[in-house]
Amino acid sequence: MAGTLYLCATPIGNLQDMTPRVIETLRAVDIIAAEDTRNSIRLLNHFDIHTPMTSYHEYNKVEKARQLVAKLAAGQDIALITDAGTPAISDPGEVLVQLCHESNVPVTSLPGPSACIVALTLSGLSTRRFSFEGFLPREKKERRAILADLAGEKRTMVFYEAPHHLAGTLSDLAEILGDRRITLCRELTKKFETVMPTKLFQAVSFYEKEEPRGEYVLVVEGRSAEELRQEEIAAWESMSIKEHMEHYERQGMDNRAAMKQVAKDRGVGKREIYAYLHGGSAE
Repeated sequence: MAGTLYLCATPIGNLQDMTPRVIETLRAVDIIAAEDTRNSIRLLNHFDIHTPMTSYHEYNKVEKARQLVAKLAAGQDIALITDAGTPAISDPGEVLVQLCHESNVPVTSLPGPSACIVALTLSGLSTRRFSFEGFLPREKKERRAILADLAGEKRTMVFYEAPHHLAGTLSDLAEILGDRRITLCRELTKKFETVMPTKLFQAVSFYEKEEPRGEYVLVVEGRSAEELRQEEIAAWESMSIKEHMEHYERQGMDNRAAMKQVAKDRGVGKREIYAYLHGGSAE
C-alpha cells in the first residue's frame, strides 16, 4: 500500500502553538520534507524529533515532488512542513499535493497556525467573505495589473509582504484601490505582535518615516456594494436613455425588457423611462 503525505502546520512564531498531533506525526513518519532544513532543525530539536529531513522548496519543487511521490508510492509516510504556518498555502507544497492526487497517493492535513487566518480574525474587518492573495508579484507592471483587477473586489483581501517591499506595495494599494481601511499585522503570535488598523493613505505616510520590520500580513477592506452601485449608476447616467436602451437592444433584448433593465440600472421607475422615450422629455 502507498504511504500517506501529511501536511503538518508549524508555529508562525510561538512554539506553544505546535499541536501534539503534529509532534507525534513528525516523530512517526519516515521522512520530513522541509522548506529550509536549517530552520526546521531548530524546531525539531526543540521537540526532540529525530526523523530524517530532506529539502523541498520553490527551486526544486517539481523534480523533488516526483522523488517524494515515488517514495510514498513505495509505502513510506512523509510529512511536509514549511518554515512557518500551513503547507501548500502560498507555498510549493501545492505542487506535491497535486502530484499525489494524480498518483492516487493519500494526503491528509494536520491543521494548525496560518498567518492569513490569524491576521483576518485580528483585523476588525469583515470576515464573512475574503480573498487570499498571498505575495504580489515583484515586477511592478504585473503587480499593478493584479491590483487593478482587484479594484472592484467586494471581499476583504489578505496579502503577505516582506518588510523591504512594504512601502512600495502600500503605495500601489493606495493609488489603485483608494483610501480603504487596512489592518497591518506583523510578528504574529510573537512577543512583539503588532496589529495596526488604519487607512491606506495613513499607512503610506507612516512608513515613509518608519522602517518596516518583520513579515507583514495586510488585511484590506473590500469595496462596499453601495460604492459599486453608485459608480454603476454614474456610468449609465453618462449616456442618454436612448443610448442606454440601444445598448441592451443590441444584446437581443426586446423593447420592454430593455426598458425594465434601464430603469433598474438608473435606479428609477420604468414609467420615467417610458415617459422620456415617448414624451421626448429632455434628460
